[in-house]
Amino acid sequence: MKFVGCSQNRDRFRTRTSIKTMTILHTRCLLLLVTTLAFLRMSPAAEIRLDDPSKLQFENVQTETTTYHGKPALKMIEKKTGPGGTAALKGLQFRDGEIDLEVSGAPSKTADPTARGFIGVVFRIQPDGSHAESIYLRPSNGRAPDQLQRNHSVQYVSPPEWTWQRLREQTPGLYESYVDMQPGEWTRMRIVVHGKDAELYVGGASQPCLIVKNMKLGETQGGVALWIGPGTEGYFRNLTITPR
Repeated sequence: MKFVGCSQNRDRFRTRTSIKTMTILHTRCLLLLVTTLAFLRMSPAAEIRLDDPSKLQFENVQTETTTYHGKPALKMIEKKTGPGGTAALKGLQFRDGEIDLEVSGAPSKTADPTARGFIGVVFRIQPDGSHAESIYLRPSNGRAPDQLQRNHSVQYVSPPEWTWQRLREQTPGLYESYVDMQPGEWTRMRIVVHGKDAELYVGGASQPCLIVKNMKLGETQGGVALWIGPGTEGYFRNLTITPR
C-alpha cells in the first residue's frame, strides 16, 4: 500500500510539472507571436531607387535619369500627347502607410494652355490596373492670380469612375484644396493612408492641406506608380514608402 501511494504521488507530481511546463511554453509562444506581429506592423521605411529602369514599369512615358536644379532625378514626359503616363513600382503592394517623395511638375514647351504641370502618385492600383486611388498637384495653380483657381491646387481622384470633373460637380471643394507651390520647383509630397482615409502634406508642413475621408475603393491594397498628367514635364526623387 505504501508503494502504491508513493506511485500515485509521483504521478501527481509529474502531472503538475507537465502542466507547469506547458503553461510556460504557451506563454513564450504568445510573447513570440506578439513580438513578431509588432515587428511586422513596424516595418522599416523602404527607399525606392528611381535610377534603375528594371525596377519600374512604364506606360506612355519617356524617361531618363538626369540632374534637375542640382539634384539627381527621374525625368518623365509623355510619349503620346493627351492621356498622361505612369511609372509603376514592380512587385510592390501598398495598403496603409506613408508615401514620401519630392516632385517637380511644369507644363512642357508643347503643352496645351490648360496644362498645369499635373504630377503626383497613384496608389492601391488594383491587379487588373483598371481602378486606383490618386493624389496629385497642379503646381501652376499655386500662385494663380485667381483665388478659385488656387483652390484647385491639389486633387484626389479615383479613376476611372471618380474623375476630378465628377467629384467637383457632385461635391464642390471636398476633394481638392489650396497649397502654396510653384511650377518647375521641387515640392515635397507626403501621402498618409490609413484604412479608407488619406491625408496630403506638402512642403514639409506639419498639417495636411488635403484630408480625404472614405476613399472610393474603401479598405484595399494594390500597386503604386508615379504619375504625370497631360502636357507635363515631371521630375521625381527621394521616394520612400513606409508601410503601417
